[in-house]
Amino acid sequence: MSEENVVEKKSFFKRIHNEGFTWHDNFFVITLLFIFLMVVSSVLAAPFEYLIIRLYPTVNDDGFWSLFIMYASTIFQWLIFALYCAVTKLNRPILRAITPEAKGNTLKMLLIGLLIGFGENALGILLAALHSDIHLSYNGFPIIRLIAMFVVVFIQSSSEELLCRNFLYQRLRRGYKSPWVAIIGNAVIFMALHLLNPGVSVIPIIHLVVIAVFYSCFVYYFDSIWLPMMAHAGWNYTQNIIFGLPNSGIVSSFSIAKLEASVGQITFFYDPTFGVEGSAFLLVVTIVATVAVIVIGEKRGTRSLNVWKNQEETKQLTV
Repeated sequence: MSEENVVEKKSFFKRIHNEGFTWHDNFFVITLLFIFLMVVSSVLAAPFEYLIIRLYPTVNDDGFWSLFIMYASTIFQWLIFALYCAVTKLNRPILRAITPEAKGNTLKMLLIGLLIGFGENALGILLAALHSDIHLSYNGFPIIRLIAMFVVVFIQSSSEELLCRNFLYQRLRRGYKSPWVAIIGNAVIFMALHLLNPGVSVIPIIHLVVIAVFYSCFVYYFDSIWLPMMAHAGWNYTQNIIFGLPNSGIVSSFSIAKLEASVGQITFFYDPTFGVEGSAFLLVVTIVATVAVIVIGEKRGTRSLNVWKNQEETKQLTV
C-alpha cells in the first residue's frame, strides 16, 4: 500500500471515529462483548429456571408459573450488565444514562412509553380483529397475577433495552462520531437476537430493525432510556398477557383474552405465527412514528446525555 493510500485511510478513520478511539471501541469488538454478556446471563438464568420450576411443580398447572419464571429469569441480564459496568472503569459512565441524571428519565416519559407500547399494539390488534384475522374470548382477570406478570415483563423488556439501547448504543457513541452508527448498529444486533424466533420472515425482520431505531431515537433526541423501556414492556404485555397473541413468535400460556382462532395466512394486519408485529400495517405505523420522532427531535435540537464527556481520561482503559 502506497504512502498516499495509508494517509487517505488514516484520514477516513479520523473522520468517522471520535478522539481517543482505540481497538476496544471497534464495532465488532463491542458486538462480541455484547454477545459475551448475553451468553453469561443466559447460562446463569438456565439453572435458575430449572430449579425453581422443579421446586414448585404444582403451581405450574395453568401455565402462569412457567411464563412468570421465563420472564423473571431475565433479571440476570440486568445483574450482569450492572456488575460488568460497575467493575470496569471504562463502562462505568454508561450507568449514568439509566439514572435521573439523563433529563428524559422521568415519570412522564414512563407514562408516554406505556401509552406508546399499548396504543400501537392495541391498534394493530383491534384492526386485525375487525378484519376477522383473529377471534378472541375472555379468559379471566386474576388481578394479583396480572400485576406480578407486568413486573416481570418489564424486567424482561427493559433488560433488552438496557443491553441494546444503553450498553451497545453508548459504547458505539463513544467510538463513532455519527450517532447513526449507534442507532443503526444496535438496531441490527437487536434484530439478530430474534432471528431464531418462530415465524421470522422479511416483514418481522424489517419491523424489528425499525422499532429498534424508533426506540433509539428516544434515547438520542429525548435523553430517555426509561421511555423505550416502558414502551417495550407495554408492547409485550399488551400482545402477550392482555390479548394472548404471539409475541415475536412466542405464544403466551397465561392471558386475559384467549386466541380462539386466526387466519391461516399472513394478512395486512396479522401474521398467524409472529403476531401483529409481523404485519405490514404495524410496520408502516412504526415507520411513520419513527419519522415523526426524528422530525420533532431535529426541531428540538436536543441530544442524549454525553456519558463520555471525560473521554480523554478514559481512552487508555480496557474493555
